[in-house]
Amino acid sequence: MPTASPTPTLTPTPTPTPHPLTIQAMRQRGYPGSDITIEEVLAPGANYQRLLTSYRSEGLKIYALLTLPNGERPPEGWPAIVFNHGYIPPREYRTTERYVAYVDALARAGYVVFRPDYRGHGFSEGTASGAYGSPDYTVDVINALTSLQRLPEVDAQRVGMWGHSMGGHITLRAMVTRGDIRAGVIWAGVVASYPDLLNRWRSTPPPSVSSGARRWRDRLADEYGSVEQNPDFWDSISPIHYVADLSGPIQLHHGTADADVPVHFSESLYRAAQAAGQPVEMYLYEGDNHNISINFSTAMGRTVAFFDRHLK
Repeated sequence: MPTASPTPTLTPTPTPTPHPLTIQAMRQRGYPGSDITIEEVLAPGANYQRLLTSYRSEGLKIYALLTLPNGERPPEGWPAIVFNHGYIPPREYRTTERYVAYVDALARAGYVVFRPDYRGHGFSEGTASGAYGSPDYTVDVINALTSLQRLPEVDAQRVGMWGHSMGGHITLRAMVTRGDIRAGVIWAGVVASYPDLLNRWRSTPPPSVSSGARRWRDRLADEYGSVEQNPDFWDSISPIHYVADLSGPIQLHHGTADADVPVHFSESLYRAAQAAGQPVEMYLYEGDNHNISINFSTAMGRTVAFFDRHLK
């Protein structure tokens, strides 16, 4: 009688863990947010309250500026905007400084505005890691979103997002990760693909950028190979490749004389969104700079009108 051969034991092949920057990995994370704590009552704006607040992100205490409209709250709550600032050296960052006119314009228009500081900025706990080689700032922003949605004064179904420069990258990344950001506005955003960031952007960041932030290109290339060697990886961390999944319409603004972020970046996102059949608007400002300071009133008027159409 033949002897039965033992059934071989198959060792399962482990599923590779995606890099935390990949959109796949970001969609798999949890973003519970927290209740928002009032830390200090600040001088009020023209028709709104200003509050220094904090919330939790991955166990870290993150500070944020919060504005609340005066007057009787609508039964369903106010529409709201998460405001993502651009790069400011973390050691120089202060919650109530810079972007004052930007926040004021949105707050005057009747929006709750929530401007998170990101970890390692100002009094926020944690280490400032940069937005391009780490998902940390986007994690902080999405936790800001879910914290804001818990606020009784806010209509959780009517929350948009605004971002400038680095904050534009964070806004785009958040809008292809989450499905509950109703509309987004991006000024001079770092929104091109990672191959473009590597090959068509400044090769040497300004001296004010931390050494850790400088090294993200080298770290990723050392681990995953160059764009030519491993294009799938670089595509997997590029939000622009996921614009078919945008959570809402977007509006883009860029000055043609921007010396910090190429206008090509916004143009590439505009074309990608159009090709994906997504509602997108783009405004270019001839001869204007990175902050669109020459045409600020026009650009902000268009921004407010866009949010009014989609959030009110």
